[in-house]
Amino acid sequence: MSAHAEPYCLRSRLSWRLISLQAGLLVALAALVIGAVWSSGLPIIERDEDRVMDVVQWALGRDAQGSLFLRPTAELKQLREDSPDLWFLVRDRQGHTLSEGAVPDEFTAIGDALDHISQARLGWQMFEDDPRKPPVRMKRVNTDAGNMQIMTATQGPMSGAKALFGTSLTLLAIALPGLLLMAAATLVATPMVVRRAFAGLDTTADQARAIDFRQRGSRLSADHLPREVAPLVAAINDALKRLDDGYSRHQRFVADAAHELRTPIAILNTRLESLPEGPEKTRLLEDAARLATLAEQLLDIRRVDQCRNPFARVDLVAVARNVAADLAPLAIAAGYELSLETVTEPVETLGDRAALERALTNLVQNAIQHGGRRGTITIHVGRAATIDVTDEGDGIPPDQRALIFDPFYRLAPLDRGAGLGLNMVREIARLHGGHVAVLDGPNGGACFRLTLPPAPLVD
Repeated sequence: MSAHAEPYCLRSRLSWRLISLQAGLLVALAALVIGAVWSSGLPIIERDEDRVMDVVQWALGRDAQGSLFLRPTAELKQLREDSPDLWFLVRDRQGHTLSEGAVPDEFTAIGDALDHISQARLGWQMFEDDPRKPPVRMKRVNTDAGNMQIMTATQGPMSGAKALFGTSLTLLAIALPGLLLMAAATLVATPMVVRRAFAGLDTTADQARAIDFRQRGSRLSADHLPREVAPLVAAINDALKRLDDGYSRHQRFVADAAHELRTPIAILNTRLESLPEGPEKTRLLEDAARLATLAEQLLDIRRVDQCRNPFARVDLVAVARNVAADLAPLAIAAGYELSLETVTEPVETLGDRAALERALTNLVQNAIQHGGRRGTITIHVGRAATIDVTDEGDGIPPDQRALIFDPFYRLAPLDRGAGLGLNMVREIARLHGGHVAVLDGPNGGACFRLTLPPAPLVD
């Protein structure tokens, strides 16, 4: 089993990958430029006059007469072997000089003028003079013979560590400013580009959130989407089509099965009516009524989908009277009294009268089935477009009240009900912009309250 992969931010991942790519390209470009300049003869990395000055600095000494001399150190010997063109000029503040190699004439007499300068580099313009002329490096250092001015143009061999350090500094000097500039531009521009590229995806997501399973034919729009995302939207639309087709087949099957059940149930009721009166006949009639109710509930699944606007004004008082009249014989036969409490004037809502009658019928039938076969079942129509159906049974535990409206949910596993009636009531209530809730009855039973939006007043 693969581990669950956490979602990632495309903007951040794309930004850092672009910055990494830019850094790699800039480093490669800087190395290419340095290599090209180096191969052209222009000194960049290999220049190391400080190496010559360091060797001369530690080799300088002064004899008893005050003259300058060079001690034969191993470093000086190695420098002479590595640099056949070695030259340098050493001068103290008293005018004593020491030189080696062919000192260019133009540098032999300028020491006096540079006594107050600690270091300098003297050379020629890059494109107007001979590039083979190395610039002269002048530096004032402290030695065993005192403070000295050393001047040289010889580039001694550079150590590996120093060469690496110098190359790194050169690369950073060339690549780092550009990398920082491009990284800042990437961090600013990438979110804007991604946001604009996926602007249509937000619209598609809103369309997906608005899909209602009761509405067939819903599809997501692929307009204004990147081509990389279009296959995903097409796959989702194909899945929605398959769901629509499967739901349609399911609806046709349910409707056909319910219609096929109605005829044998009607024949069964006719034959039961001819039986002699007694408890067995009552029980059989109740069972036949449950079968008829189940068939009607299966048809209600199809009817709810077909219950659409325009709604008409419906008098809830008249609906309650019709349902009470139809179910009174069944309630009385089951051992209940059926009471109807209504106001004298109409209480109206906008909706489908047949659907509302089915919802109230399901509530009363639920009370007959679960009311304990005792007491009174009361139908009360309130002025605020509410209908209460109350029984005097055992009631419903608070932790079960949200679950009983789920399809096929039953409080008792051996309950002979199908578990569809209350779910159908909730769907009809939602269809009309209302809701249904379970309360405690005044006499300890359950009270189902169907709340609907009142119809607007007529001028």
